[in-house]
Amino acid sequence: MCGRYTLITPAPALAKRFNAQPTAPAPTFNAAPSQALPIITNAAPGQIQLVKWGLVPSWSRDPATGPKPINARAETLAEKPSFRQLLARRRCLVLADSFYEWQATERGKIPHRILLQSEEPFAFAGLWDEWLDRSTGELHPTFTIITTEPNELMARLHNRMPVILPGPEAERAWLADDLGAAQHQQLLLPYDTALMKEYAVTTRVNSPAHNDAEVLAAA
Repeated sequence: MCGRYTLITPAPALAKRFNAQPTAPAPTFNAAPSQALPIITNAAPGQIQLVKWGLVPSWSRDPATGPKPINARAETLAEKPSFRQLLARRRCLVLADSFYEWQATERGKIPHRILLQSEEPFAFAGLWDEWLDRSTGELHPTFTIITTEPNELMARLHNRMPVILPGPEAERAWLADDLGAAQHQQLLLPYDTALMKEYAVTTRVNSPAHNDAEVLAAA
């Protein structure tokens, strides 16, 4: 499960890191589903775009009432027709620099912030799609984050973790349209535990309304 993350890296640094034209997103300390957040799609690999988190498939009859999955399991992408099609033709990088997970304890759920040892930005592997509003002719793009089995660090907190692509080469491969589904699937692995770190934060992060630097403070 990945239901909350951060992207506080300045836009120029993001553009340089991902070799893409920047958009101008405000820093988000507590990114949440339904928000428009920066991604890079395989259709426009040189452009950072703001797209809503929570997948609305192109075949959806009514986005207002249909499911909007924020995560997709890596292990079953090829088994589900809707995700299988997106794996083949609509992949994206979801830009981030840390994420949150809630650890179940006897004292209740304790939120933790997880980031790279280097504290540099990275990309989750994601899928995207576009829903056409036939009444207006407007296209509504959305995305979901792919999850996988946890690495050793994450296993202490939760039984899933988001797929973090291990650097620019893997990111380019994930977006590459000339690779097959099997090659893309091979990229969907747990990230190296040795390259990550985490710490507990306060329950302030529980509310998406709290979107400021205070949510990063250690508990």
